[in-house]
Amino acid sequence: MEIATTHKNTDFDAFASLIAATLLYPKALPVIPKIINPNVKAFISMHKDLFELSFVKDIDQTTVTRMIVVDTNYWSRLERMSYLANQDELDIHVWDHHDDTGDLYPSWKCQEKMGATITLMIREVKKRNIKLTPMQATLFLAGIYEDTGNLTFPSSTAEDAYAAAYLLENKADLGILNTFLSPAYGEKQKDVLFKMLKHAKRTKIKGHTISINRTEIDGHVNNLALVVKMYSDILNVEAGFGIFEKKGDGGCIIIGRSKTPALDMGEIMQSFGGGGHPGAGSAMLKSADLDDIEKRIKDIILGKQKAGAQISDIMSFPVFTVSSDTTMQEVAMVLREKGCTGFPVVEGEKLVGIISRRDFQKARRESQLNSPVKAFMSTDIKTITPGKSPAEAARIMVKHDIGRLPVVDENGKIIGIVTRTDSMHYFYDLMPE
Repeated sequence: MEIATTHKNTDFDAFASLIAATLLYPKALPVIPKIINPNVKAFISMHKDLFELSFVKDIDQTTVTRMIVVDTNYWSRLERMSYLANQDELDIHVWDHHDDTGDLYPSWKCQEKMGATITLMIREVKKRNIKLTPMQATLFLAGIYEDTGNLTFPSSTAEDAYAAAYLLENKADLGILNTFLSPAYGEKQKDVLFKMLKHAKRTKIKGHTISINRTEIDGHVNNLALVVKMYSDILNVEAGFGIFEKKGDGGCIIIGRSKTPALDMGEIMQSFGGGGHPGAGSAMLKSADLDDIEKRIKDIILGKQKAGAQISDIMSFPVFTVSSDTTMQEVAMVLREKGCTGFPVVEGEKLVGIISRRDFQKARRESQLNSPVKAFMSTDIKTITPGKSPAEAARIMVKHDIGRLPVVDENGKIIGIVTRTDSMHYFYDLMPE
């Protein structure tokens, strides 16, 4: 079975590229995330009879032999693909206009810095002489226009413009585009913008004029990206950031807009587990320290913290684990053999503890070395998800005085581990050549 999929919070470029993938890979089943942008959802609703889309829950991942991924190259941005992430024989093809190195490790890829991913795919559509319907041409043009700001973002290229012209030749409908690419600006959006402007601040960091705004929102507000764009335009800054705290929820949304290639918004947002492209990016956090978020943004711009890197870039995998009924003596032998200071302890695939050399101090009598590791392991487990930043991992390890941090997916399964050594390598550029 072949599937094609894309990132969560699916925008028009991602959806257009997903549909293009079904043209280039006729056997591929398009699998769309649950969370998609409102204007894309409206487009799909209007044209749903023309698409045969599946959700992740609808497919049997054990039967998938090839996966085509568009508009991202990170596992953390895909929806519930942890099973496939652990299949070494999976044939992965990637189409992506972001030039950062992800963690999908595809067997084949088309990855070039471009205004939109769909531009890369149109190049192949033209090469194969695949005939497009007016609806397909319209959708593909929406992908280009949205990701390039109608070809005005600094990331736009000549090839994006040529691709747009080709789609207009194939009867792309600009009227339909205007309907779906003109986001609604209503009372809710206006109220948020006015709140932002009341406490707006401009500052200069490394010669760049930026504004970081923290605003509380009550309930769901559509098109916050439009609000941030308008806010940035009104303040006339090179980069504007909206940190939106959800009232009573504890989580927040970070949205950024940049007018200069020197401040790559996609890279900045990757540090928060999100993504985007040079002109625009976003991230969603389930829990947030707003002071910390603002400081991290400033540190990235100052160069004190690397932008773009995620835990998945520095973690070690596969992870060696021991079962909870392994004896302390057996663990001691493995620790010496592998030269490690500790291991995660599991029951089946469930993480239940961590055993480290310091835990052996609890085993005072020699007879206790025949006891199972579960009697001495630490059960106060600190973990981290693959989309978090190396700085966040370092903070957790320092705060709790631990030497290793298991990396777990959204289902709680261990997919990697980060150690103090990994963090040191990252922060002091000690990665081996």
